[in-house]
Amino acid sequence: MGFQQSFKALSDPTRREILRLLRDGALPAGEITANFDSTGATISHHLSILREAGLVLDEKKGKYVYYELNTSVVDELLAWLAGLKGGTNDEK
Repeated sequence: MGFQQSFKALSDPTRREILRLLRDGALPAGEITANFDSTGATISHHLSILREAGLVLDEKKGKYVYYELNTSVVDELLAWLAGLKGGTNDEK
């Protein structure tokens, strides 16, 4: 996971809303899509970008794909941002 890819993924409001939806736990792709006016293909594209950035994990269960927040990557991003405020010089 690179920070550049993660921040690029976070730059889109739809992707940020997807992450907010996943905050409480894994959801199937169809349930995520139901929260938007966009097509399934559009939300699938957003989910792919989030997955490639390492921000979400996916797991196939039967005929459904469930997505969940990858909290370890979120923790890395938060630690890096907190380091900016705290004045540490940890750069990746």
